[in-house]
Amino acid sequence: MSAVSVIFIILAVGIAAFAIARQRAMALRPEAGQKLHSRPGYHGSYAFVLAVLPAILFLAVWKASSPAYVESAVWDNLPEQARTAADSNRSLLMGMVTGIGEGVRRLNEAELEQARAGSVDLRELFATKGVALASSGEPYMIPAAVTYNEMTDASVRYSAIGAIVLSLAGAVLGLFGISVRRRARNTVERIMLWGLMAASTIAILTTVGIVLSMLFQTISFFQSVPASEFFFGTVWDPRFAAAGSGGATGQFGLIPLLAGTLYIALVAMLFAVPIGLFAAIYMAEYASRRVRSIVKPVLEILAGIPTIVYGIFALATVGPFLRDLSAALAGGQPFILAQSVLTAGLVMGIMLIPFVSSLSDDIITAVPRALHDGSLGLGATRSETMRRVILPAALPGIVGALLLTASRAIGETMIVVLAAGVAANLTINPGEAMTTITVKIVNQLTGDLEFTSPQTLVAFALGITLFAITLAMNVFALYIVRKYREQYE
Repeated sequence: MSAVSVIFIILAVGIAAFAIARQRAMALRPEAGQKLHSRPGYHGSYAFVLAVLPAILFLAVWKASSPAYVESAVWDNLPEQARTAADSNRSLLMGMVTGIGEGVRRLNEAELEQARAGSVDLRELFATKGVALASSGEPYMIPAAVTYNEMTDASVRYSAIGAIVLSLAGAVLGLFGISVRRRARNTVERIMLWGLMAASTIAILTTVGIVLSMLFQTISFFQSVPASEFFFGTVWDPRFAAAGSGGATGQFGLIPLLAGTLYIALVAMLFAVPIGLFAAIYMAEYASRRVRSIVKPVLEILAGIPTIVYGIFALATVGPFLRDLSAALAGGQPFILAQSVLTAGLVMGIMLIPFVSSLSDDIITAVPRALHDGSLGLGATRSETMRRVILPAALPGIVGALLLTASRAIGETMIVVLAAGVAANLTINPGEAMTTITVKIVNQLTGDLEFTSPQTLVAFALGITLFAITLAMNVFALYIVRKYREQYE
């Protein structure tokens, strides 16, 4: 029985326990001077939680720990010479065993006996069953694979039985003792509090894990390359070397990548901010309700388009258009390349328009209506009201929204790859190609490289640098919003 089927059974038990407990609570008749401590819905929720939560936790812990136990048991049963061989690699051997185990499941009895006897080539036999093996394996791997399958099947069976039994026991416990003074509400609310705390903890630990996963690799990188060379270098030339060859260290200057990242983001913001902000002002102040109901969803459709589609649009349409236009204006030689900062910035700006317009529109409409009506009542026009009352009141929120949008632009990758190229140039000409930090992170982690080489570890240094930049922008945006928000409340 699959885990999904077990979860559905557990949920069905929980729903049944909820319905029965709620019905029994509704049937209670308090004595004179008494009243129900908890509403029937809380009694039902209490039974539901007892029926579902322990069983789900049991199933999750079992599924997380069972593979390691099964693998350890199978490994211990392998021949001593296989486990202690000079070229023995546990992950590779267990990968072969599990692959053979998958193929064994598809064999009939006669084919399995042939495989056990070693009278057939396992690689060719499993290929006919749709299972690919890296090699033909060893004779001892067939019994190990059979043992692995048996233990895995037993683990699945026992976990399903245990989870269902635990769910039924929880349901019975939740239904037992329903009374007028049962504090079901307190228990349910306490469990909800624990759930919310767990969700917050997971979010925090995930952030800490991301930082630590980059930090340790970054420290390893700076042991090979001086930090001053990385942060202040003006040449990006990592000189990729083949795995294990110990190739040249190369040059890892951050300045060209940082300049390209900020330059492209600046061009994108220069294009997106006016259009998005004017669109927000129009929708908030001038558009009728019917027009707003049409324009706002149409603008927000842009936010749902995948960034690779924007990149294709830049590569096939915007880039050639700007190149041909510049060639026509210059009389032959174009001064804007098809892959350039301007191309990437314009297309990224189009992508950012819905972010700016939607956030700004929400912030403008959140300004107290009394400010708007009071300004009009004193004789100001709608444009004067917007310029002198509404926008100043909404400015802190708009600035925060723009900073959040800028951090979104800094982290973009696909548009830059297709619209600006991968050349790490240092230039102020927006018509030339540049690249960004995110593009080089992808480049450094793509291909068959030695994971401990500076050429690969530099990706983690780039990643933590980008993380620090976007974190600083987000913190500054929150600071601006919180510092000035109370002035207008």
